[in-house]
Amino acid sequence: MATWKLLLLQDSASPLMEQLSFFHDHTLLILVIITILVSQMMSGLFFNKLTHRFLLEGQMIEIIWTILPAITLIFIALPSLRLIYILDETNNPTISIKTIGHQWYWSYEYSDFKNIEFDSYMIPTQELSNFNFRLLDVDNRMVIPFLSQIRMIVTAADVIHSWTIPSLGVKIDATPGRLNQTSFTSTRSTLLYGQCSEICGANHSFMPIVVESISPSYFIKWISKMIEI
Repeated sequence: MATWKLLLLQDSASPLMEQLSFFHDHTLLILVIITILVSQMMSGLFFNKLTHRFLLEGQMIEIIWTILPAITLIFIALPSLRLIYILDETNNPTISIKTIGHQWYWSYEYSDFKNIEFDSYMIPTQELSNFNFRLLDVDNRMVIPFLSQIRMIVTAADVIHSWTIPSLGVKIDATPGRLNQTSFTSTRSTLLYGQCSEICGANHSFMPIVVESISPSYFIKWISKMIEI
């Protein structure tokens, strides 16, 4: 989860987030190189009075500073397009989960199993335990098995919400009257925190998301317990 000293992205918990982190680092490196080169040229022009007869009027320099930015954009665009198509893929999901955004809580339906539906509310500050995170923990977590393909079907009951887990690389709008779909795979057993990322009303900041990623064997036990309830 994010902490006060975190400067970059959260540690990835899915292959998709790993690819997003690689693309972030790749683009950041290009931006650093461009910034250094431009800063060096500007400091040379301003402080060292660097001038050249071909710098202001020269066909070759015009060609160079037109072609180089185009090549740079290609190096950014191709990985970006690849990532867009990877994020949209849904391959033979193991489990389908439907999540519905409300003002101001989430509800989950495990449509592959019988009668597993529950609401997920933020735990009020006065009811927090010592191990809970303020404004982030919920009373009922969404539980998934790790190393399994999860398909999320997302919608809303009232206004537009956004179901977001940064460490999974998932951010999808919950729109009333529309079913949006995404998929992800958790690579480890952990707790994953997120929040609604769409301004949805007065209590927008009080509808967190907690995903509990556990082993498939424990997930089967959890499913059996939920069915009995």
